[in-house]
Amino acid sequence: MNPLRAVDPDFERRVRASFGRQRFMALLGARLESLAPGRCVVRLAVRPDLAQQHGYVHAGVTSAIADSAAGYAAYSLFPADSSVLTVEFKINLLAPADAEELIARAQVIRTGRMVTVVHTDVHGLKAGVEKHVAAMQATMICLHDTPDAPATRS
Repeated sequence: MNPLRAVDPDFERRVRASFGRQRFMALLGARLESLAPGRCVVRLAVRPDLAQQHGYVHAGVTSAIADSAAGYAAYSLFPADSSVLTVEFKINLLAPADAEELIARAQVIRTGRMVTVVHTDVHGLKAGVEKHVAAMQATMICLHDTPDAPATRS
């Protein structure tokens, strides 16, 4: 397998700046833990207000961090003057997310000029033990000549 290469040498600064503008990730308390060309790890400390009625992390929270990790894994390979949007994703919830932390690890499977396919695994961490709780496959689109800029919408 050929290693993935970033076309923008400043991809890490660009991706981290974009992640920093994601108000929803900030609301959840998610952080971008690590980044490499075609790879991204997002980590979330679990809080009681992120739980569903049984006390497990809500599937929407799990899906959100998996989607963000996938998007930024793809975005790391995109040109500097572009932005990323999710086209679609499928997530399998493999086990209840009974965890102290969630870790979403995304890896680009295939990248093209417009469309990039990414796989994300989400693990719950509890008492130092990781449990595989979700697997996502996502399709991201590269919006060429559309810089990722702060939103002007209210």
